[in-house]
Amino acid sequence: MQIRISWPAGNITATLDASTPTTQALAKALPLASTARTWGEEVYFDTGVSVSRETDARQVVEPGTVAFWTDGDALALPYGPTPISQGEECRLASPCNVLGSVDGDAGLLATVRAGDPIRVELIED
Repeated sequence: MQIRISWPAGNITATLDASTPTTQALAKALPLASTARTWGEEVYFDTGVSVSRETDARQVVEPGTVAFWTDGDALALPYGPTPISQGEECRLASPCNVLGSVDGDAGLLATVRAGDPIRVELIED
């Protein structure tokens, strides 16, 4: 399953694992509009979707991972270190459900500013 995430300065696409319960819940909520927040080199935003933490949730992920932060009902898109990272790792605030990854250069997320409007939509095949 593919989604497009757009903000005033750009957009990215991401490929998600359609078999996870979190991805399925998110897909039902799309399209959605939200407001970007940033935390170090991570963009996150409220989705209005509330799900439980999955058994394979992870706190340290690769740059460009599409994660769902269950503590904040938010999509978390890390592209580099956060304030609690050790070295160059992407360490999320708490374990998150891993949904998939950004297609291409996750560094484009650096152009997202806190307060930017964010839109997430499903890309139809």
